[in-house]
Amino acid sequence: MSQNLFPEIRAVAEETEQLADREGENVESTTEDDERPMQEIESLCMRCGEQGVTRLLLTSIPFFREVIVMSFRCESCGFQNNEVQQAGAIRPDGTVYTLRVLSREDLNRQLIKSSTGTIEIPEFELTIPASRGQLTTIEGVLRDTIQTIIDGLKEILADHEDEDEDSAIGEVKLPRKASEKDAPMRPFTVRLDDPSGNSFIEFNGSMADPKWNMRTYHRTKQHNIDLGLINPDEPDELLPKVNGEGDEGVENANEEIFIFPGTCSSCGHAINTLMKKVNIPYFKDVIIMSTNCDKCGYRDNEVKSGSAISLQGKRITLKVEDQEDLSRDILKSETCGLEIPEIELVLTRGTLELSEKVFSDTRRGDDKFEEFLAKLKAVKSADQPFTVILDDPLANSYLQNLYAPDPDPNMTIETYDRTWEQNEELGLNDMKLEGYEEDAAKESAEQEVPAEQS
Repeated sequence: MSQNLFPEIRAVAEETEQLADREGENVESTTEDDERPMQEIESLCMRCGEQGVTRLLLTSIPFFREVIVMSFRCESCGFQNNEVQQAGAIRPDGTVYTLRVLSREDLNRQLIKSSTGTIEIPEFELTIPASRGQLTTIEGVLRDTIQTIIDGLKEILADHEDEDEDSAIGEVKLPRKASEKDAPMRPFTVRLDDPSGNSFIEFNGSMADPKWNMRTYHRTKQHNIDLGLINPDEPDELLPKVNGEGDEGVENANEEIFIFPGTCSSCGHAINTLMKKVNIPYFKDVIIMSTNCDKCGYRDNEVKSGSAISLQGKRITLKVEDQEDLSRDILKSETCGLEIPEIELVLTRGTLELSEKVFSDTRRGDDKFEEFLAKLKAVKSADQPFTVILDDPLANSYLQNLYAPDPDPNMTIETYDRTWEQNEELGLNDMKLEGYEEDAAKESAEQEVPAEQS
């Protein structure tokens, strides 16, 4: 029943093409209206008030879900509008799709944007806000955006281009697809963020596509308000009880979080930094700091050691063999470096995320970056064994031991003495923790002697 009601979009396209061929041959069609791939409904045009036609197509997008494609056109005034709506429920989590557009073939990828999805292209500082739903391609999004900007500026400037007589009388030629042109192209990123989880970007072949990535996230209260899932006037839910202690336990739990006012380093507005001390079993106490700016969206998370500076550094080596190893908790401090020798990946001290840094540093127009992304995608899926090395001279990083307190057969932990250069870089050579009172008294006495002599 579901397959008949929501046929795949490829099957609908083939059926529509066959109907068009038969109509072109002037052959009487015996197809009933109920069997046609789309339904037509008379609708009121909101621009001129005359009757137009709305066409509805119920179809299924492969590897995605069922959607309703709607197209309205008014023959009286020429107004037309296309929109896509979801036929299913709102997903439990939001989704973020990221696509690295490295070649012109990537411009042909299908894109479904719901009415709650936003599109970002960081390289051009372009953000397309949530609006009507669309079933299009990457090229279609770019052309629609460019055309909208051009039409708006022309309307402001009252700039009407003169049409040649040949173009007015002759046949109108559609522009060639950008994906079919043989011309250099600057790589860019398309990020589609939808808190409803009902948007989609096509991957090539399978989800192991190195240029394609998807992640889910839990919606915030504001997201749920914008989606109409909760009442904005409802009070926040009370925090769960801690250890069954009732209200006193909740109060104690809140007291563990410290708030420090500050200034956003990105936009300058006042923000708060949240700090909390957490004990990691079989490791040590750490301090987690989180900063989130509601004005510009800037976010920063840091992990600091909650105990004394370690006398030695620590190197953790893990042999990753399956998906279970990917679920291990990892804590990487700002002084830790990460290395995966199998894919020649080295993240130096202070690098907390791979993200756009690698992409922006390696855009060179060749296939090397694409090969690296393919290897990184294979590592992410644990398609083949690989090695993860965490090297932290302050021993403030942690990798979960699944066999704790017993030794992990796949993990090796080494401690080593820091070199003078490492201590110098960390500012430890000039740090004196003992006997500094005597040095301060001696320095004070030396300053008093010249004063008495004078």
